[in-house]
Amino acid sequence: MKSSDIRSAFLEYFKSKGHTEVRSASLIPRNDPTLLFTNAGMVQFKSVFLGEEQRPYTRAATSQKCIRAGGKHNDLENVGHTARHHTFFEMLGNFSFGDYFKKDAILFAWELLTQVYKLPKDKLWVSVYEDDDEAEKLWKELTDISDAHIVRLGAKDNFWQMGDTGPCGPCSEIIIDQGEEMGCGKPDCRVGCDCDRYLEIWNLVFMQYNRDDEGNLHPLPHPSIDTGMGLERLSAVLQGKKNNFDSDLFTPIIDAAARMAGVTYGKSPETDISLRVIADHIRSTVFLLSEGLIPSNEGRGYVLRRIVRRAARHARLLGLHGNVLSKLLGSVGDVLGSVYPELLSEQERSAKVLSFEEERFTRTLEQGMRMIDDIISQMHKDGSNVIPGAEIFKLYDTFGFPLDLARDIALDNHMQLDEEGFNREMQEQRERARASWVGEEEAIATIYRELQSEIGETEFLGYETLTSDSVVKSIICDGKVVLEADSSSEVELLLDKTPFYGESGGQTGDTGIITGSGFEAEVINTKKELGLHSHIVRITSGTVKVWDKVKCAVEAERRASTARNHTSTHLVHTALRNVLGDHIKQAGSLVSPDRMRFDFTHFYPVDASEIAAIEDIVNAEIIKNIPVRTEVMDLQDAVKSGVIALFGEKYGEKVRVVRVEGFSSELCGGTHAKATGDIGSFVIVSEGSVASGIRRLEALTGRAAYEYLSEKRAELRRVADALKTDKPYERVLKLMSDMKEIEKQADALKSKLASKDSSSIIDSAKDINGVKVLAYRQDNLEQKDIRVLADNVRDRLGSGVILIASAKDDQASMLAMVTKDLVQKVKAGDILKQVAELCGGRGGGKPDMAQGGTKELDKLNKAIEAVYGIVEKSLT
Repeated sequence: MKSSDIRSAFLEYFKSKGHTEVRSASLIPRNDPTLLFTNAGMVQFKSVFLGEEQRPYTRAATSQKCIRAGGKHNDLENVGHTARHHTFFEMLGNFSFGDYFKKDAILFAWELLTQVYKLPKDKLWVSVYEDDDEAEKLWKELTDISDAHIVRLGAKDNFWQMGDTGPCGPCSEIIIDQGEEMGCGKPDCRVGCDCDRYLEIWNLVFMQYNRDDEGNLHPLPHPSIDTGMGLERLSAVLQGKKNNFDSDLFTPIIDAAARMAGVTYGKSPETDISLRVIADHIRSTVFLLSEGLIPSNEGRGYVLRRIVRRAARHARLLGLHGNVLSKLLGSVGDVLGSVYPELLSEQERSAKVLSFEEERFTRTLEQGMRMIDDIISQMHKDGSNVIPGAEIFKLYDTFGFPLDLARDIALDNHMQLDEEGFNREMQEQRERARASWVGEEEAIATIYRELQSEIGETEFLGYETLTSDSVVKSIICDGKVVLEADSSSEVELLLDKTPFYGESGGQTGDTGIITGSGFEAEVINTKKELGLHSHIVRITSGTVKVWDKVKCAVEAERRASTARNHTSTHLVHTALRNVLGDHIKQAGSLVSPDRMRFDFTHFYPVDASEIAAIEDIVNAEIIKNIPVRTEVMDLQDAVKSGVIALFGEKYGEKVRVVRVEGFSSELCGGTHAKATGDIGSFVIVSEGSVASGIRRLEALTGRAAYEYLSEKRAELRRVADALKTDKPYERVLKLMSDMKEIEKQADALKSKLASKDSSSIIDSAKDINGVKVLAYRQDNLEQKDIRVLADNVRDRLGSGVILIASAKDDQASMLAMVTKDLVQKVKAGDILKQVAELCGGRGGGKPDMAQGGTKELDKLNKAIEAVYGIVEKSLT
């Protein structure tokens, strides 16, 4: 069977069993800081299993995109060396949310594998948890698997849990015997062995317990099912392959890479590893890029950068240089584009991002080569033949310099690499990364999760009204639920319904007033947590109690200003795509009453003409006064209609679509202007870089835009008055031209003076072992003047070593030069570094020229005098 048929057969089978086919969630989890990436099919249903969310179905089936390349689950370093490790894979899964349990899960799995996929029953084994008598009994009663092929294993292999506490349960793994030739040859090789003979293909998790804080297990009122089966592994088995990379999910990509490199897959173990790494990593890269992730130096972007650079490194091992990986995007699209259309629609943008990252990696390699040369040079001086692991890790972590390349360079220089030290640093970094990603959510969400279960979600009325009559359902003070709060408190009020918008989707929360019988509270912010609108209030008088009836009033002008800015972000998004290209993707936003901020994917600064064009487009739509319409519709229908959806956002089955007819259409839960004309005016006030490949645009609307432009007009008038002209631009150009001419004359005069000075300076040169050495200080020189003076001295000296220092404005600059005939004996960078250290400064550079500086001027003269001794030591 083709992999596409295997995937569709799985989904069709479970649809025939009453399951709802649910599309794959994003690889970038939303509202779950415990995960770098979606790494299992159950991730998108986590809140359902925890009872925090209800879906309109109790049975689901998915083919979920997964990444395991960071955090707790990290297969990156194993990829290419084994038959079954991948950074990207698809997980087929069927789920029951309090519907069917063990009996049907076992029946479904056995029927699908043996009757649909027609796997040989005599090759199949199952494992059950050592204490799960029920599961073993069901396997024996419901299927015709051999009793001898049912084995019991411990908790390490057959007990699953979501975390230290919460839902958990035993599991049953379905395993296929791939034959004795795939085994390890050990006499005790059996199910549970780590070799490839007994290959797990499907894991059925029976979620039947809840583990409390003390580790005790309590039966769940509605037991559930969570299963997972890797498509890559299943495809290899059904296609008679012993290696996942030999399945049709990988071979077209491997063949494309092999053709580019002029090699044949299967001829060389080393070449095969590189081809497998490239094929795996380009799949991960394409999927992550299609979701708008950009390579960076932190978090998820850092993992993507490592994946790209590891693939680029292996491309170089195959003799491929330049922008290689971007040329393989099409092969991934050919294999998976029909299932994941975003791969095709985002291919052009992804290729640009990938080419840009490959170019950066080329520069990184060049920089890393220079740095490792310096490290090796220092090791030789120290008489050591071991490169410290900490130094190599620094190169790896900061610049992405590959460990295997560092190893090769060490061997070329007859040195060893301290890989134990490197691995120690790597482990410490992993622990730091894991600590930064784990735990935060639980601490924040526990109280809201309990309240959501107790009082239900808040009904939001704010799309239609700015006022409401509501009831206080709960009060939180200092992280604890209380029954009342008085005027000395700043607390959180949770109501049954509210007109206050809770901060989410980049839009800030509403402010306003909540009043009740005998109390008044100022709402200073509104947050949204797990469907609850938390009103952060300052009680200005009286006492508020749970079950009090209250009146809510949102600050109208602030909401209107926020709405203007939010609608303008939608207009900006479309305008950016129109002006800069379809590769533009939203990478973040902030919508507040006073301004809007929009982050987007782009690789170069947006120039003045492009900014003007974006402003013109947005303001043209404002002038048209187009109605802003909203509607709620099915997610699939919305996406098919061409609505822009933001990857990484968590959308339900029903979504809210915001349209500016004929111009913009996006999924959005925020508040908006009634018509584009309400925005009034729009002006961009700044544009710049916030990360590699990410630009940020800030803009003002309405009265804020008018006041900004008025101030700019007044400032221009002040400039014109100061210049005594009605044409300030022309006047400034004339002044700049005059200044440039004066600077040229000044530079010429300085050059003459420097030439004249250099004649007298040369007389102070000393002869050190046949080499002329000159150390000189002349204060109040600019950096470029020091260079001019040093050039003149060097030209007149002919051969020698020069150090010139100049103090100005509480700091000193230093410049060292060594003529070309002496750089093998004496190096300017070494001299400058030693001199700078003597006076508490820093410096370095090339063998023929180096620069540095210091702020400790009291030590400068003594450091300058030390030059002669430093040179003498270098010459001996």
